[in-house]
Amino acid sequence: MAEGVMDTLQLHGFLSQAYVVSDHNDFFGPSSSSGSLKYTEIGANASIRPHKDILLAAQVLSRRAGGDGSDARPALDYGVIDYQPFSNQQRTLGIQVGRFKNPLGFYNQTRDVAFTRPSILLPQSIYFDRTRSLGLAADGMTVYHEERLPTGVIRTQVGVGDIQAGDDLRRTMRLEDTPGSLEPRRSAIGQVRYEHDGGRIVAALSAANARARFVSDAPGTSDGTFDFKPWILSLQYNAELWSLTGEYALRHSTLDGFANPFLNFDVTGESWYLQYTRRFHENWQWLVRYDSLVSNTDDRSGSRFEAMGGGPAHTQYARDITLGLQWRVTPSVLLAAEYHHIDGTAWLPLQDEPDPSETSRRWNMLLFQLSLRF
Repeated sequence: MAEGVMDTLQLHGFLSQAYVVSDHNDFFGPSSSSGSLKYTEIGANASIRPHKDILLAAQVLSRRAGGDGSDARPALDYGVIDYQPFSNQQRTLGIQVGRFKNPLGFYNQTRDVAFTRPSILLPQSIYFDRTRSLGLAADGMTVYHEERLPTGVIRTQVGVGDIQAGDDLRRTMRLEDTPGSLEPRRSAIGQVRYEHDGGRIVAALSAANARARFVSDAPGTSDGTFDFKPWILSLQYNAELWSLTGEYALRHSTLDGFANPFLNFDVTGESWYLQYTRRFHENWQWLVRYDSLVSNTDDRSGSRFEAMGGGPAHTQYARDITLGLQWRVTPSVLLAAEYHHIDGTAWLPLQDEPDPSETSRRWNMLLFQLSLRF
């Protein structure tokens, strides 16, 4: 039996290194001055099946994306005990306990593996790197169900757990200089996904209620409660040589409870992108994408935000035109390059540009990436 269990052991790993060059604004390091090599992803995962209905799986990830490199310390990306009490040719029912990846949109659960991404950077309007920890994973329990129909497959997943409230979220909330701690609260997330005709048409609806609380250590300063409620509609059509993908999101965010009214907010943001990918010469693919982000649907231009002294208007939106190219040299080697022309800085990471008043509204960026896997 022990030898049979070890036969189910699987080990995999990946490494990605990018070089980023931009004008005016820094992204993932000093990209606007000397170019930046501070975008590195290294991961290793393992899985084993001690029983036919039980799977143990985990992944450790080291990721550096600008900053001082402190976020590059290896951390548990996911680690679950997966139990399937029922599974046959028609349906599967399972439960995962531990740290599970959140089912948000098409790409969130595999976003750190370059081979699963259509581009070096995912659409930043949906898959924020600026507040990456918020949507990445949760510690708790998730239940999933798969129903195989004559025309396609329906997959449903619902989870409850504590979010990952990292320093990136605290910076975005402008609380990095306020003494205290940002503590995760019980949150919920779910997705319904339908794949028709072997994946020719794919549709998904994702929703979440992510919660955290800021416990202040400053005398006379009250605590604050953060709530984030996104709804994401995802659609994709896959032909033999091309794919058309679009996702649309409404994001309701609130922070309240602080005595200082300038710290509180209640806004609804809007995100969407449309992406066309074309496959050619077997191992090559090019991409064109338009990506749009608005931080507040009641102030799309950011003019009201600027008039109130919050900062430049262009920090409240971003419109990104992306051109990308990928070459799968071998099944284990991927080379990629892409160009971004961006109007706005709403998704610009704050660790790279801490002073929004020094950023430029219109900017360009080139990225090159080498990715390996085993």
